[in-house]
Amino acid sequence: MRAVRSLLDAEGWRRAFGALALTSAMSVAGLGIVPLQAHAEVAAADPIDASMRTCLARSDMSSTVGQVQCMDNARIGWKSALDAAWQQLQTKLPPAQRKQWERSQASWQASRDAEKPLLGAVFATTHGTMYALAEADMQLQPVRDRALALRSAAAKISAGGDPPHRPRACNADAQCEHAMFDLNRYYRRLQAKMPVRSRSTLTRAQKAWTAYLNATATLVDERGRVDIIGARVATLKRLSETVGND
Repeated sequence: MRAVRSLLDAEGWRRAFGALALTSAMSVAGLGIVPLQAHAEVAAADPIDASMRTCLARSDMSSTVGQVQCMDNARIGWKSALDAAWQQLQTKLPPAQRKQWERSQASWQASRDAEKPLLGAVFATTHGTMYALAEADMQLQPVRDRALALRSAAAKISAGGDPPHRPRACNADAQCEHAMFDLNRYYRRLQAKMPVRSRSTLTRAQKAWTAYLNATATLVDERGRVDIIGARVATLKRLSETVGND
């Protein structure tokens, strides 16, 4: 499980990050959930990941600035991959699904835009170079995850698979209900630990994420919905363990 390592020194974080960056999946404590995108991780590493690992291992990129630059370059690479996957998906979508996917993509982007101020507010309360790396990672991984999700959706449509069954209401799905319980728990924990002046950034980010969940839940099955919630639980947990750290 990927988590903030508050006891690592900066050099220790750099060593640990090489392993952390290999996967975007975070199992949710108590749930045993691994986000849907993680199932693609058993395949050979994407060239973007391989390039980032090479960059991270370079002696001339061993400083905090250099390591962050490696991750920023990977994020830019994954954003290009995301855009390409989105264009490919659009050409394959049946007309009946096109508007739903457009809503999902627009709400995902709005959620990412709202998340940036939240990350800034949380990491502004921390001290230590390791947190610069953690913030860069948290900016990178959601872009990577979305690119992989769009690639997967395009591949499934190309293969002619049946569309996913519409999920039941969350309160009729024990895993979904459990995931939402943990989500609300970590949301309240993060809210309580954040400076009062910054709590509005959390409210806006969570509202935007909820809109993304609602727009996307109709495009995935129950497992996919729990994966989306599980990834958010992991994010809120990680932020709640990070805010205010020295």
